Amino acid sequence: MAVQKKRYKAVIDQQTYTIIGTQSTQHMDMVTQLVNDQLQELYALAPQMEKEQAAILMAVNAISDQLIKQEEILVLKQQLAELKKTAIRATELENKLKRIEAIEQEAKAVLEKNGQKDTTIHNHLEAQQILNEERKRTIKEKTAHT
Repeated sequence: MAVQKKRYKAVIDQQTYTIIGTQSTQHMDMVTQLVNDQLQELYALAPQMEKEQAAILMAVNAISDQLIKQEEILVLKQQLAELKKTAIRATELENKLKRIEAIEQEAKAVLEKNGQKDTTIHNHLEAQQILNEERKRTIKEKTAHT
């Protein structure tokens, strides 16, 4: 889909320019106002400055500002990438924690079934060991009946 280009008449430093672009009228109004404000600041600082000199200084300032913003964007993109990695890691850890909690709950249920309600499970390894012992016991029972 092609972007519609628009014509915009800008009055900068009392001279009219036709600018063709895709930005909104409101955007171009702000740009024009900023350019005129900056020119007035330059003329106030150096009344003898010619228009061409002022334009070159403004172009240098604009390019400098653009480079600074591009560097800031790169830093923000790097930070965003790191945050995404951290979020993925947090989700992975959350999933692991849920699996551990499920193992612990299952081990508690086994203990209760075996009449050991007051037994404390100290960590997930202990819970897994309880489940493994229960599975071994169940397998022995099944093989004993066959």
